[in-house]
Amino acid sequence: MNRREYLVAAGTYATSLMLGGMAHAKLTAPLLRTGPQPPLQWVTPRAEGVGLSFHTFLSQAAGAKVSFHVYAPSAYTADPARRFPVVYWLHGSGGGVPGISRLSALADEAISAGKAPPFLMVFVNGLEMGMYIDWANGRAPLETVIIHELRPHIDANWRTIATREGRLLDGFSMGGYGAARFGFRYPELFQNVSMMGAGPMQETLDRTPRASSVQAKSLLRDVYGGKQARFLAVSPRRYAEQNATTLARGSRLRLVIGDRDETFDSNRNFHDHLMRLGIPHQWIVLPGIGHDPMGVLAAMGDQHWAFYRDAFAAVVV
Repeated sequence: MNRREYLVAAGTYATSLMLGGMAHAKLTAPLLRTGPQPPLQWVTPRAEGVGLSFHTFLSQAAGAKVSFHVYAPSAYTADPARRFPVVYWLHGSGGGVPGISRLSALADEAISAGKAPPFLMVFVNGLEMGMYIDWANGRAPLETVIIHELRPHIDANWRTIATREGRLLDGFSMGGYGAARFGFRYPELFQNVSMMGAGPMQETLDRTPRASSVQAKSLLRDVYGGKQARFLAVSPRRYAEQNATTLARGSRLRLVIGDRDETFDSNRNFHDHLMRLGIPHQWIVLPGIGHDPMGVLAAMGDQHWAFYRDAFAAVVV
């Protein structure tokens, strides 16, 4: 696929994939309701696409069935004895289901062209505004669901390379924030972490480039118990501080941001934070790119897949 095709796709899929750092008002509207909150969508609609399959598992933490999608390359069926590394894709706010088909197609094209080694790709259900965290009010134990239930479920039911070297976290906006949270908190589980257009990466959740102060306060209340101290305590910044030695010694990290992205300053500050901590990472600034996931992938080109190649070089034969 050429650059023009990528950019055309951007206009179609940017809204559905965009997220996290924060999102458009229409995506955060449920957070502003004062009446009964709508039920959480633990089971999403099914996405169709090359190599894609839709699944659910019974989550003890959520007390409900939880859905996810898996992309498997043709090599997975062709060689039933082979094991594969796993990419966990964390979507942005709004749910991200419309983008799954496109992302799986991009992965399949890259693998078929030899730009990336064959890998499994797990599209998690991060809820509309789940923030990839166990909510302070207990309503959405999302981190527990993904890290302590879904991850073991994937390793038990697919032929994975079930080591930290065989896992890669990737995500955009809210998903980039989630990848940073999980990767920096659990370096024993994930060696490779990609954070694209990540947010919220700042030290306080009061006003952000992609949300009003009212929306930010609603999010702080519902997810973080209304406490700025909790927002910071469970942030990528704090986990980077706590695990700096481990991350510096054995993790592969990249931080990707467009220079026209409203979250650029907070990402640059986070980059500076990692530098002060002595944590090596790729810092990639894309000229002329805003908060646009498909635009980011188009601008990255083969550089995007080079990170995957390097990440899995030691585990893929």
